[in-house]
Amino acid sequence: MEALRGAIQEQPHGRLDVAALEIASIEMPDLDPAPSLAVLDRIASEIAARLPASAAGREFVRVTNDYLFGELGFHGNEIDYNDPRNSCLNLVLDRRTGIPIALSVVYIEVARRLGRPVAGVGLPGHFIVQYDDGEFATYIDPFYSGKLLTADDCRQIARDRTGSDIDAKALAPVGIRYILVRMLNNLRSAYFRGKQFDKMVAVTDLLIEAFPRNPEYYKARGVARLRMRQFRSAQKDLELYLKYSPDAEDRAQITEQLGSIHRWLGRLN
Repeated sequence: MEALRGAIQEQPHGRLDVAALEIASIEMPDLDPAPSLAVLDRIASEIAARLPASAAGREFVRVTNDYLFGELGFHGNEIDYNDPRNSCLNLVLDRRTGIPIALSVVYIEVARRLGRPVAGVGLPGHFIVQYDDGEFATYIDPFYSGKLLTADDCRQIARDRTGSDIDAKALAPVGIRYILVRMLNNLRSAYFRGKQFDKMVAVTDLLIEAFPRNPEYYKARGVARLRMRQFRSAQKDLELYLKYSPDAEDRAQITEQLGSIHRWLGRLN
């Protein structure tokens, strides 16, 4: 987890692909990242072979989209969106399907290998990429087969998902740390829905390392530990939740839960 921890602690020179594969190792502890990195290398090489060295940005996007989404068939997994495998870069490369942010990582990393300026854009409830070389710029939706989007299209996507408008900041490129944290949060949610609480705890441990004063992460981990009947650890997490969120709306409920834990632990002694 060295690359992942370094990236989410905002250390310089982080590798998005390596860190994303380290996230996938939560699902597959014995994962060897080398084959997946080689797949990204091959995809980039195939695109390079289809492009003249002086190809303009518009042509790069067209050729990349044709290859990734046409020939290779990468697509968004709308049928089983919450499957944790959709967040694992190695499986996204193998299965050629995933959630928006994981497919965007594929696009970003292929472009990086070719020296092309592609960055992630974190819309509310959706994730896309932007190509911008100063002469040609467009937003691209890897979840929907590389559909090209305007800024107005992006605002409409946000309205459809949240019911409200977004400001210009929401369309700005995001960094590696943002992407990895959002991937971790997606995976955390998927594990919770799937009742894989041990893996959810492992993901949340990493988030707490990066955000040690974030109360919601302590609450989430505490709830997962309760489901795992790890009462002492759950107690500590819920106490930290209240410490970092003294005005929490659910303070009364959490205090009641802590009382129940305390009484249960008392019966064990």
